[in-house]
Amino acid sequence: MPRRVAVTGMGAVSPLGDSAHAAFESALHGRSGVALLKSPFAQRLVAPVAAEVTFDANAHFESRQFRMLDRVSQFALVAAKQAIAQSGCLEGDMPRFYPPERCGVFVGTGMGGTHTIDEGYQVLYGTESDRIKPFTVLMGMYNAPAAWIGIQHGLLGPNLTYTTACSSSAVAIGEAWLRVAGGSMDMAVAGGAEAPLSFGSLKAWEALHTLASVDHTQPSASCKPFSKNRSDMVLGEGAAMLVLESWDAALARGACIHGEVAGYGLCTDAGHITRPSVTGQAAAMRSALQSAELDASDIDAINAHGTGTSANDATETAAIKAVFGARAHALPISATKALHGHMLGATGALECVLSLMAMQQRVALPTMHLDDADADCDLDYVPHAARHDVTVRTMLSNSFAFGGTNAVLVLRGGREVF
Repeated sequence: MPRRVAVTGMGAVSPLGDSAHAAFESALHGRSGVALLKSPFAQRLVAPVAAEVTFDANAHFESRQFRMLDRVSQFALVAAKQAIAQSGCLEGDMPRFYPPERCGVFVGTGMGGTHTIDEGYQVLYGTESDRIKPFTVLMGMYNAPAAWIGIQHGLLGPNLTYTTACSSSAVAIGEAWLRVAGGSMDMAVAGGAEAPLSFGSLKAWEALHTLASVDHTQPSASCKPFSKNRSDMVLGEGAAMLVLESWDAALARGACIHGEVAGYGLCTDAGHITRPSVTGQAAAMRSALQSAELDASDIDAINAHGTGTSANDATETAAIKAVFGARAHALPISATKALHGHMLGATGALECVLSLMAMQQRVALPTMHLDDADADCDLDYVPHAARHDVTVRTMLSNSFAFGGTNAVLVLRGGREVF
């Protein structure tokens, strides 16, 4: 019998704020983290808009460690430290209640250390120098964020990095859930980190023609999920981390339980590298329900992938209808990327945190900038403002990706909901 898995800690470094609480407050009140880029290279971009993190690395790291950390690892370490501190499961920097070899780290990232790689290429090709930073490999490698979390906190169990594009952190949380639920691990730090706002990365995304145009009347409203006038996605950066433990063990040690990961669905569109399918997204939602031993009628709300792209938003709407039938129209659906942008490999983790906190506070978070819904996107997307006094016991959080990896988490509220 699988064990129930509790969420006992949450941390975030995001365009919406420098903690899980701050991010939730911004999402609740519709405060956008999207803005015109202030970077020196912004004038060379067709649409210089993104969701940046306000972050002072010097406040968190000594110079000796700082010079070995790409921005993506900095975000990951701070978010993980917040989550671990909130959980109370460590004493100092070492596991307090569990053997360290049964504590693991599971991190998703889509692009890794782009700032380090970009800087290295600029030195090599831009200045024609033959010398780059000696730690370039260690800073740029995709598993650096997870490795540093394990090192800093003495976690000796599995240390795994997942890179499945936009679903990376949902996959990381789901895979951690499988191990804790199955009993092979006692505690896991799971989530995602991304820092894709380097010049080279942004130009590459620009070349793919998937980035939104700037809303010149209100740049902060440039991301418009499910809207008729949506113009693609806005990139964001940041990290979000959760601490997962056995529900019974968390109760026994008197931990505060913020919610529960109750299921996880994973499947792949094997059709097109960038084009989503109704079949694949619906299959992931059904798989998640099956893993949680739930019916569609047990779901009270959905956190949508909701990227603001033409293809995904209409496809996701149709997939939700395929799974929930006529009841799809009664489900409150939130798309918070309108506010924090698409944080790629980190976005599923941040949306998981926001969803858990929304259930705690009995609200449905708003989908902002939805003034004129697309005719093909006709569900209840909670437009303009949060909806209060909404009892949500169980919800889905959708994450769909380039490459076709579809991941869906089933989430339940904390102890006070039961």
